[in-house]
Amino acid sequence: MNSTPDVAFLNPGRLWLLVGVAALTIAYVVLQRRRSRYAVRFTNLRLLDKVAPSRPAWRRHVPAGLFLAMLALLVVGFARPTDEVQVAKERATVMVAVDVSASMLATDVPPDRLRAAKDAAREFADELPRHFNVGLVAFAGNATVVVPPNTDRDVFKAGVDRLSETTAGLGGTAIGEAITTSLDAIRSIDARADKDPPPARIVLLSDGANTSGRDPDEAANEADTAGVPVDTISFGTTAGEIARRGGVAMSVPVDGDTLRGVAEKTEGTYHEAGSKEELRAVYADIGTSVGYVKERADVSARYIGVALIVAMLAALASMLWFSRIP
Repeated sequence: MNSTPDVAFLNPGRLWLLVGVAALTIAYVVLQRRRSRYAVRFTNLRLLDKVAPSRPAWRRHVPAGLFLAMLALLVVGFARPTDEVQVAKERATVMVAVDVSASMLATDVPPDRLRAAKDAAREFADELPRHFNVGLVAFAGNATVVVPPNTDRDVFKAGVDRLSETTAGLGGTAIGEAITTSLDAIRSIDARADKDPPPARIVLLSDGANTSGRDPDEAANEADTAGVPVDTISFGTTAGEIARRGGVAMSVPVDGDTLRGVAEKTEGTYHEAGSKEELRAVYADIGTSVGYVKERADVSARYIGVALIVAMLAALASMLWFSRIP
């Protein structure tokens, strides 16, 4: 996400008023130098102390500097600056697909991968605009719709609470099935729409490669044809282990190659998260791109607001140090 400023102006010609601010600044500097030269002409030390007091000289320049900064900010605001701002989309459908296979019980992400993923999924749903449809798919050896897409966040969270290793069957990781199941859920709500269906997106979290079910490449092609991007999250670390019968540890390192390929093929985004905090950050980033669009808007109020604050600071400094308002 581009964080560099992209400010433009609706009335750029008004910025020429900054020349007047610059002229005032120069005039102030010239006057201060003349004042200093005038002060040294006095031989009476007591009188000199009154004209050029020994208190810190910088204080008397602070109100003037703040006042000039205020004028500059007001000129910028008067020129009507615009910038790209985030605006919530009117509507959308988001399917969250969560891997619930046995490897998700690895404790390399405390308390374990699955519980960390559930906590982050709840927060993700809350960050989306309230009018968005959000659904939930669980997958392991196969995939199942746990919560059909709807706007009730409490229903979604209740579905997340029910996720467990047995939600979608044991015996593997069916990434392809998770994608097609999510697409079917999206189509079901599109069929009920009384107007053009809302844009849709799939957010899929897993810790491994596909080991069962439909080929993820085929499912990704289907999603791409339907115009549904798939954002994928590879969750876990290379140090993941789960306990098998007899207390024997089995290594379950994270493998994100399949997820990367799915994201690239569907024009989605690929993310890696090795901790609960990183996963939250990933979900927040995805939520920003899914739930909001960039639009150019007038942001002159920003500059005018800062100018008002600067003006109050100038008045406060002048009253505290010189018992007057500039």
